[in-house]
Amino acid sequence: MNMLSVFDVAAYIVKEMGQVTTWKLQKLLYYSQAWSLVWDEMPLFVEEFEAWSNGPACREFYNFHKGMFLLQELPRGNPELLTDDQKSTVDTIVRAYGNKSPQWLSASTHVEDPWKDARKDLPPGRRGNSIISKESMQMYYGSLTDEDELVEEVEFCC
Repeated sequence: MNMLSVFDVAAYIVKEMGQVTTWKLQKLLYYSQAWSLVWDEMPLFVEEFEAWSNGPACREFYNFHKGMFLLQELPRGNPELLTDDQKSTVDTIVRAYGNKSPQWLSASTHVEDPWKDARKDLPPGRRGNSIISKESMQMYYGSLTDEDELVEEVEFCC
C-alpha cells in the first residue's frame, strides 16, 4: 500500500460526504487512522495526532483549515491516491461515524485510552499537544472489535 498524506484522506472523505465540519473531519481522520492501524496493520497517512482539549487533532490539517468551519471541497490532497483497501477502511469509518455530531465524536474520544493516556493529568479544557502514538491507537482499537461489529455498535450506541 502507498503512504498517503492526511490531505489525501481528507479529500477522499469530503468527496464522499460532501459538506463536513472541520471538527468532525478531524475525528473521522483520527478514526480512519486508528482502524487502518488495526485492519490494515499500517498507518493510513504519515501525520500524527495530538491530544487537544476537544479530542484528537492533526496539527498539519488544522493549520490548513484554521478559521474554516465547513469544507465542501479540499483543494489540497488527492483522493484518487487511495487504494481500494484504503477506501474500504475509510468508507467503513464514514458509515460508522459519519452521521454522528462532532460533539459526539469528541466525547467518544475522551473516554478512549489513546487520547486519555496522551493527555496524562491535564485538566479538562486545558490545552495540550502530546502526540497520540500510533502504537497506543493500534493496541486500544485492536482490542475492541471487528469491522462489522464496529458499524453495528456505533449505529446502536447513543
